[in-house]
Amino acid sequence: MRELLAGVPGRGLALIAALLAGLLAAPFFANDYLITVLILILYFAYAGQAWNIMMGFAGQLSLGHALYVGLGAYTTAALYVHFGVAPWIGLLAALPIAMTAGAIIGFLAFRFGVAGVYFAILTIAFAEFARIGFDHLSYVGGSGGFFLPVAQYAENDLWNLRGKPVMFYYLMLALTVAAFLVCHALLRSRIGYYWLAIREDEEAARALGIDTFRYKMLAVVISAGMTSLAGVFFAFYYNNLFPEQVFHISRSIELILAPIIGGIGTLFGPILGAFLLTGLSEGVTESLHALGFEIPGAKQVFYGICLLVVVMALPDGIWPWLARRLGLERRS
Repeated sequence: MRELLAGVPGRGLALIAALLAGLLAAPFFANDYLITVLILILYFAYAGQAWNIMMGFAGQLSLGHALYVGLGAYTTAALYVHFGVAPWIGLLAALPIAMTAGAIIGFLAFRFGVAGVYFAILTIAFAEFARIGFDHLSYVGGSGGFFLPVAQYAENDLWNLRGKPVMFYYLMLALTVAAFLVCHALLRSRIGYYWLAIREDEEAARALGIDTFRYKMLAVVISAGMTSLAGVFFAFYYNNLFPEQVFHISRSIELILAPIIGGIGTLFGPILGAFLLTGLSEGVTESLHALGFEIPGAKQVFYGICLLVVVMALPDGIWPWLARRLGLERRS
C-alpha cells in the first residue's frame, strides 16, 4: 500500500487513513437511510474517478458516459436473468463490450480529427443510439423495464450480488478505494505523463514524438471499462433497468458533476465532489420533505446552483483550493 501511495505527502496519507477508517466504521453507527446515501456517494465517487481518467487526465470531454454504465448493467443483468450467470462472470462479457464501444467512439473521433465539443456531441449521440435501441429490445424488457429477481436473504451472497445494503456499501467502498489506487498509479506512470502532455497541448505532445492517437484511445478504453463496472453495481443494487433512466444524458451529467465540482484532473476531487454534492443534495431534499414541500426538480436546481458557484468562485474545483489551505500537493 505504501508503494502504491508513494508521492503522497504525509498529511495526505493521514487524510486518506482517517477517511478510510471513518467509512469502514460507518455501518456500525449509521441507520439504513444514511447507509443508502453513503452508497450513492461512493457510487458517484467511483464513476467520477472513471470519467476523470478520460477528461481530467487525457483532456477528452465525454458527455455520454451513461452508455458504458448501461452496457455493463444490461449485459450482466441479462446473463443473470436468462442464463443464471453470476455477475462476476458476466463482467467478463460486460467489460469487453463497454471497452469495444469506447474504442469505436475513440477511433471514429481521433482518426478523423473530431475533437473538443464535437467529440462530446459524438459521445452523446452514441448514448442516445443505445437508449433508443434498448427501448425497443424486448429481450431485456424494452421500454417496460428489465427487472432482476428480488428475494430476502438471511445471509449476504456476494457471488450473486444478492444481499443487504451493508454488503453493497462495503463492495462500493472497495471499488472506490481500488479506483483511487489505479488512478494514482496511472498518473505516476509514463502513460499518465503522456496523458497530461496531451491534455495541456496535444500538438506539442505530438511534436515530442508521443503517439497521441494510441494514448487517447487507451484513456477512453480504460475509462469505459471502469465505468461499466459501476453499471454492474447499479443493476444488482437497484434490481431494475429502464433505458430512459440508464442511458439518458441526465445520467451522464450526474456522473461528471462530482469531479467538476471537486476538481478535474485531481485524485481527491471526484471523491470530495461526490461527498459534497450528493450529501448536500440529499440533505436539501430531506429538509424540504420534512417541511412538507414537494418541489419537482429541486435536486437538479441544487446541482445547477452548486456548479454555478464553483465555476465562478473556484474554477479549478474545491479540492485544489482546499489542498493549498491544508498544505497538501495540488497534484500527485
